[in-house]
Amino acid sequence: MSQYKDEIAAVQRVKDAAGSPWDEINAESAARMRIQNRFKTGLEIAQYTADIMRRDMAEFDKDKTKYTQSLGCWHGFVGQQKLISIKKHFGSTDKKYLYLSGWMVAALRSEFGPLPDQSMHEKTTVAALVKELYTFLRQADARELGMLFRELDKAREAGDTAKEAEIQDAIDNYETHVVPIIADIDAGFGNAEATYLMAKQMIEAGACALQIENQVADEKQCGHQDGKVTVPHADFHAKIRALRYAFLELGIDNGIIVARTDSEGAGLTKEIAVVNEPGDQGDRYNSYLDCEEIDVSEMAEGDVCINRGGKLLRPKRLASGLYQFREGTGPERCVFDSVEALRAGADLIWIETATPSVADIKAMMDGVRKEIPDAKLVYNNSPSFNWTLNFRQQAYDRWVEAGKDVSEYDRNDLMNAKYDDSELAADADDKVRSFQADCSREANIFHHLITLPTYHTTALSVDNLAKEYFGEQGMLGYVAGVQRKEIRQGIACVKHQNMSGSDIGDDHKEYFAGDRALKAGGAKNTSNQFN
Repeated sequence: MSQYKDEIAAVQRVKDAAGSPWDEINAESAARMRIQNRFKTGLEIAQYTADIMRRDMAEFDKDKTKYTQSLGCWHGFVGQQKLISIKKHFGSTDKKYLYLSGWMVAALRSEFGPLPDQSMHEKTTVAALVKELYTFLRQADARELGMLFRELDKAREAGDTAKEAEIQDAIDNYETHVVPIIADIDAGFGNAEATYLMAKQMIEAGACALQIENQVADEKQCGHQDGKVTVPHADFHAKIRALRYAFLELGIDNGIIVARTDSEGAGLTKEIAVVNEPGDQGDRYNSYLDCEEIDVSEMAEGDVCINRGGKLLRPKRLASGLYQFREGTGPERCVFDSVEALRAGADLIWIETATPSVADIKAMMDGVRKEIPDAKLVYNNSPSFNWTLNFRQQAYDRWVEAGKDVSEYDRNDLMNAKYDDSELAADADDKVRSFQADCSREANIFHHLITLPTYHTTALSVDNLAKEYFGEQGMLGYVAGVQRKEIRQGIACVKHQNMSGSDIGDDHKEYFAGDRALKAGGAKNTSNQFN
């Protein structure tokens, strides 16, 4: 017996036990509603998706071509449409995740309005977005299954048993739109207790993977801006443990923690680490401080000094009270931070880099993997990089090293559109195309994400529509630029009433009221023009 028929039989047993008051309840209709609502709680989603991520991590360890990917989504509808498109184009959501960007939450979802990426938005907003994303993904399931149920009814009415069996098999083997979300918890929004409480909210909403960074919570900056301030490992590891306790308390024992270090671009620290013995974590952290050796007699009023190897050192301290690291220590600190975070219980690491360079990423990951051979990286394919310029400059440098003629190119002006059809631009684009595969093979990147893509696609599409619609094209700007393309590309949203749940509502009306139901999807529904 199929899963679908099993569910009908289960509801029928409950109905039979209830007796005559339930005579008007249709067991198959109730079974359909159950199947359309597979996940009853966020914790069910968190467990289901954690299992997926753990399976994917194990597969990646055996085969570096099996890396995973995601795009950042700032609204449930955007995430839903992404997954609908993935299923349409690739037939499966396998190894395709969602990323929840703290930057986009700050810029788009705060009640204060647009904010910089400095953890100033409300603590509850991220958990609310996790819940919203999964609400829209579950609705995508209900919509698609509802369409299958309608096809099943048509096949029955036509007496087409082969078609009926085919559709029933599709229902029994239906693949959900629900996929893992890697959710940004920034620097924890406070101390370890605040981090734990916020993590619980996010897990209860469905998040199976939490990404936390080693910046100070009150001075947190976007990873691609200046002024980043890191914390000693003791502080950061307490927050990693807070996340693990939150997962364990809620029963998601295999939840995933992504430890992000911003040390490559962070030149400051707020604290001098505590040293218990020479060579320990705190001592090594302090060894990167920019210090000058002084005599006791040279100490000024209010100076903070440290004893290192019998020498009195005065760390460089800014007017803000922050301490400065030595120039050029960022990559080494990234390796140190990553190794220690994994040893403290993180499952994956995230390293921010100055440019998207396979060689640079590999160099740091080689350092990490000397200590932790199976260390896996989550990498931000960030829109903060000028990918075109970076990769054209990398191509230029390769050509110079290979002795190729570069006389037609100005390295400082390679973004110029005049180079778009050039041989060098084609070389660069080819490396962009293979960047993810190359990095996964060379630097053990398990997950590739773009943090803010849908922020940029929204801005671009609205700009194009505004230019055409309010200009000479008028209504044709919408028709040719949007609707006709939706129809040609099979975009589900062209039937926006169906996407919003109108057909699901009609099904429910029939379940609840039978022949008395007043449905919206009749002959006068203009959406029929898109059938």
